[in-house]
Amino acid sequence: MADESDLICAFIFDGKGGGKAMDWPDIRAWRPEDGPLWVHLDFKGANARRWLAEESGIDEVTQSALLESVVRPRVMHENGRLFVSLRAINLNPGADATDMVSLRMLASAQRIVTLRHRRLMAVSDLRDAVARGTGPKNAGEFLAAIAVGIADRIAPVVDEIDDRIDGLEEEVLTAHSTHLRSLIGDVRRDAIALRRYLAPQRDVMGRLAMEQADWLSMPRRALIREVADRTTRFVEDLDSGRERAQVVQDELNNRVADQMNRTMYLLTVVAAILLPPSLLTGLLGINVGGMPGVDSGWAFAIVALAIPVVAVTEFVVLRKLKWI
Repeated sequence: MADESDLICAFIFDGKGGGKAMDWPDIRAWRPEDGPLWVHLDFKGANARRWLAEESGIDEVTQSALLESVVRPRVMHENGRLFVSLRAINLNPGADATDMVSLRMLASAQRIVTLRHRRLMAVSDLRDAVARGTGPKNAGEFLAAIAVGIADRIAPVVDEIDDRIDGLEEEVLTAHSTHLRSLIGDVRRDAIALRRYLAPQRDVMGRLAMEQADWLSMPRRALIREVADRTTRFVEDLDSGRERAQVVQDELNNRVADQMNRTMYLLTVVAAILLPPSLLTGLLGINVGGMPGVDSGWAFAIVALAIPVVAVTEFVVLRKLKWI
């Protein structure tokens, strides 16, 4: 095999689920009559780019589409070839699952060229299946297997987001910690990031299911149509999750606002009860002549007793008025 940074793998399908491993010289010597060829490349590798430009026979417009640094899911059909760009969950160690990995593919009955930079588990599984003899037998089965593999890995991530929202809905009813704000923000951000690519990918799968390429059989189209339906459900679940997360955010905001209102209400009641005693002590504290009780030894005790009496009286009055 060639350098892993350029040629990741290549096989000639034997029509029985297996394939013969190829390297660069084998790929250059390949002819259509040898059998369907699958070439899997790292699009940032110099050798891969050179092969595409000089030896692949792929036109410049398609080469440019295959080598774009950032691509969104899309599909184009021309002269029996399908150009497909898909996004898959990033399951590489230490990576964020919502930082989706791109896969570019140019498929025809005789040859399949796939490109990626970061590792894509669905393709790795397909590579292992071909090595074991349980992989696709032709280009149509290959395309359907890639679509199913990508969808199978999206489902757990969407379910995990749904479970996180379930936990937030339960926690917001009892928790008082502000850490919920960051958790809600995280789950909404993940849902938005996934939906950004899954919505156009749903349309891509729908179009693939209707493509009239001769090598894409009806059973394979039906399987891709099922993937399109699953992707639609993923998008709907993410939309529902975003709405539920917003409801949780609103509930949290309401709880915080209610708590603040109760605190302000309590402070207002305390201030109202203490206002007359404060006025009384303020009047008695002015330093001018004629203050009553200056020469009396009982004056301080009388004032100290009068203050709680006034406060209690005011509390009773406010209760009768139903202000508190």
